Amino acid sequence: MPYVTSVERIGIQKGRQEGEAAVLLRQIALKFGPPSEDVCARIEAADADTLLDWSGRILTAERADDIFG
Repeated sequence: MPYVTSVERIGIQKGRQEGEAAVLLRQIALKFGPPSEDVCARIEAADADTLLDWSGRILTAERADDIFG
């Protein structure tokens, strides 16, 4: 197994976060319409695990704000 440096690990984590944020923003846009700037900022600031939780909540959310509750 190749050695992964801490810098590479941070890059991988950042890439995961960016990908999950992009998916969640797309889900919100498809279900509720374009997300507000506040919603975008909150998603972009969240870590990957939080984004994963929010991506599950969208399935039962009746409005975008329900995702974060």
